[in-house]
Amino acid sequence: MLKGLLQRLIPPAAGRFESADAAAPEADRLISEGRREEDAGNVREACKRYGDAVSLAPRYPAAHLNLGVGLEAAGDTDGALRCYEAVLALEPDNPFANYNIGKRVLLARELDRAERHLRLAIARKPDFWEAHVVLANLLDARNDSAGAAAAFESAIRHGAQDFGAWLGYGLVLVKLKRKAEAESALQRALTLDAASAEAHGTLFDLYQERADFAAALPHIEAALQQRPEWPAGLFSYAQVLTRLHRFDDAAAVLARAISLEPARDDLHVARMSVLQRGGRVAEMLELCRAQQARAPAHRAYASAELFALNLVDGHSAEEVFARHRTFGERLEKDVPRRFASFDTARDLSRRLRIGYVSGEFYLHPVARFMIPLLERHDRSEFEVYCYSAGIPRADSFTRQVEERSDVWRPAEAMNDTELADLVHRDRIDILVDLSGHSGTSRLAAFAQQPAPVQATWLGNLNTTGMTRIQYRITDGHCDPPGLTEHLHTETLVRLPQSQWCYRPYVAVDVPQRAAVEGGSGVTFGSFTQFSKLTVAMRSLWARILREVPGSRLMMAGAPHAGVRDELLQALACYGVDSTRITLLPFMSLRDYLLAFGDVDIALDTSPYSGGTTTCDALWMGVPVLTLPGVRPASRSAASILSTMGLTDWIAASPEDYVRRAVRFASEPETIARLHRSLRDRMAASPLMDEVRFARDLEQLYRMLWRRWCASPPAAPGPAQR
Repeated sequence: MLKGLLQRLIPPAAGRFESADAAAPEADRLISEGRREEDAGNVREACKRYGDAVSLAPRYPAAHLNLGVGLEAAGDTDGALRCYEAVLALEPDNPFANYNIGKRVLLARELDRAERHLRLAIARKPDFWEAHVVLANLLDARNDSAGAAAAFESAIRHGAQDFGAWLGYGLVLVKLKRKAEAESALQRALTLDAASAEAHGTLFDLYQERADFAAALPHIEAALQQRPEWPAGLFSYAQVLTRLHRFDDAAAVLARAISLEPARDDLHVARMSVLQRGGRVAEMLELCRAQQARAPAHRAYASAELFALNLVDGHSAEEVFARHRTFGERLEKDVPRRFASFDTARDLSRRLRIGYVSGEFYLHPVARFMIPLLERHDRSEFEVYCYSAGIPRADSFTRQVEERSDVWRPAEAMNDTELADLVHRDRIDILVDLSGHSGTSRLAAFAQQPAPVQATWLGNLNTTGMTRIQYRITDGHCDPPGLTEHLHTETLVRLPQSQWCYRPYVAVDVPQRAAVEGGSGVTFGSFTQFSKLTVAMRSLWARILREVPGSRLMMAGAPHAGVRDELLQALACYGVDSTRITLLPFMSLRDYLLAFGDVDIALDTSPYSGGTTTCDALWMGVPVLTLPGVRPASRSAASILSTMGLTDWIAASPEDYVRRAVRFASEPETIARLHRSLRDRMAASPLMDEVRFARDLEQLYRMLWRRWCASPPAAPGPAQR
């Protein structure tokens, strides 16, 4: 960066001089001729004129200085330095010669020599802003960011209006974490060079770091205009498009990046993710299978496919489990158990270290459910470590998770072995996976057994397929005893009430009246991800709309035109006119909650049920109708409804789902009563009893710890290191 900044910054300085040399006037004439030649691009002829001036007036500093500038322009840096030294032999404190030498030797990384000359130049000419700028770059090269910022500020006070000065100042301010000032400086730099990829790229990083993705977008686009075939930039561009819910555009950008680097697995995995989130699940599964054939050793493809199987019909629960078990067997064969024994006291009552591993510590259901627990953990009994193990996506939720952790470990750049080593060094007693096969999976770290007790919870309501994760934490409604044990490699351990602890985060009042009380008919709603909307669910919703005249369906988070059009066409084929369908875009958390005010009955999906959206709907006074199956992922809404005593809203079959929807739609008084009472009912339920939830989970952890303490110690094996 330093060389580029200096080369773009300021040309060598020539200055003006007084001289006692009698030949100076004639030398000045030759110098003027040389400058005209240099301005015309005739550098060689200019140097000849400057050389004649030196021969005519050898004790005239201006002649030597201009010859040095000309030689530097011609690429003769050694000759230029000799000329500048000749100036200093005649006038030791000459600011222009000192500046030119300092600038040139800085590029050669002679920092002490460069600083000496630059400070001499500034001492003689304090308003020499160019010298302040070069000194700032020198100090930055020495990692003296504070000194560099002060030097840039001196340059600006003395009139610097140079792109390199403002860019350098902005970059140093970023290092000092003076981010608002950095933003202003970089924006000023862009007024001087609107095409600067470095300024745009740094502003992109600043905006992305504070989760202002709309502001970040034009800067990565501008940077890519300069470097259109930049895979890393395309990947960043796709990340921002994804956060803006422009999944189709993100998929197209990733396809461009893949065409440039077809063997980069992270690009393929990211494209699978945006296809799935955009509702293009069949296309995503096709890509998963193609990439597994291309790179069978890359487990992320198989893991992504396993998660997607939760979203589709046509696979039995037993078949899905068998696929998970095969994955786990292969993983545990490929990745050895590295930590066979643990240097930790088998003390039943000592303070325990709990580690939570997730790539979703940002505005995501995992973070939303974790924050209340982190606040309520009993720190006298438990020390909490959080390992942020996915792509960096910091936002206000990330900061809340970090602030509520006893120890925060940014592990995004670590591979699975490094993460396992870190967990083991931290002497974690119970390590909890919060992702499973969803999002950013770090199951290969768990396969190395870095902690004596390992469990999975929250992020993916299914088995991992592994035996080295000994437990899956659930509840008796989501996994009733005797129903799903055969679908897990882990032992199921059940919380006494619910596996969720809900907090709304945004203060939004429930509307005084239910939507149906406005007299315009019943409005059904679904604010869940479009990827959960199967062909079978579309058919059931169409039947409900046909059997409830005048009813409407409102859906939020419609990802893009292709999926929207496909949905409307499918419903039209079932006899439902598009005028009865309202499709809302992705919204802020506040606007999303407010939108529930226009919904009377929320329709849950199957075979992948809603957890967060079910809680949000109930909090906003909207009852939820669900259709659970055998798979745990199909039973999350049923678990939440059971916890609240709303079992009448749990259907036993597809026919029953339609029948109950039609019945409840004909009971506006029931809808209105629930609309007014659900929030208080929920607030009084175990779903929002944060202290009780934390104590229940801690008791469960203590039970798991007692089991491990009672187990026979493992002998250290050769795999341990």
